[in-house]
Amino acid sequence: MIQKLPIVLLVLFFSITMKSQELPFREIPEYPADYSPGNLVSRMIDGLGFRYHWATEGLTPKDLAYRPTEESRTVLETLQHIYGMSEMILNAPSATPNVRPTDFSGYPYEQLRKMTLENLKAASETIAGKQAKDFEDFVVVFQRGDKQSSFPYWNMVNGMLSDCIYHTGQITLMRRTTGNPINPKVSVFRGTVSE
Repeated sequence: MIQKLPIVLLVLFFSITMKSQELPFREIPEYPADYSPGNLVSRMIDGLGFRYHWATEGLTPKDLAYRPTEESRTVLETLQHIYGMSEMILNAPSATPNVRPTDFSGYPYEQLRKMTLENLKAASETIAGKQAKDFEDFVVVFQRGDKQSSFPYWNMVNGMLSDCIYHTGQITLMRRTTGNPINPKVSVFRGTVSE
């Protein structure tokens, strides 16, 4: 029994470690108790996070290099673009400036995916429960050199948030084209994955 105890502890340690390394949005979190403005926007971000999680799960080098036309972005370039917008989604509630231009080409696929999902999770948690008056202080700020321009959060909804959903759909389509469709057990309506 004494010899088996270290093995049991080792298995338990690895189980806990693996669980803690799971990326956000494998499933959509439980829905909130009310339809406050913050909860609605938070849920939109959760929906994006869930779609992004599964659209980007298990991408191959062939998927990442795919582009429909010479003028199009590759899947990897699309991931870089979405990551940049996830930073903006996270920065808006604190009116943190988004310094441009920024180059995300140095990040590998796995890191881009992880950072994007973590940004979306943090943004969702920050916005959850906020009331309409809180959104008056949420500002999208762009900075190029010494120049700054600011926009209300409305521009985030029809801009970056909608654009990320749009591009996530493109990734889903492009990976299907390369012969690597998303997991068919994913239900975007329920926000779950059948086992």
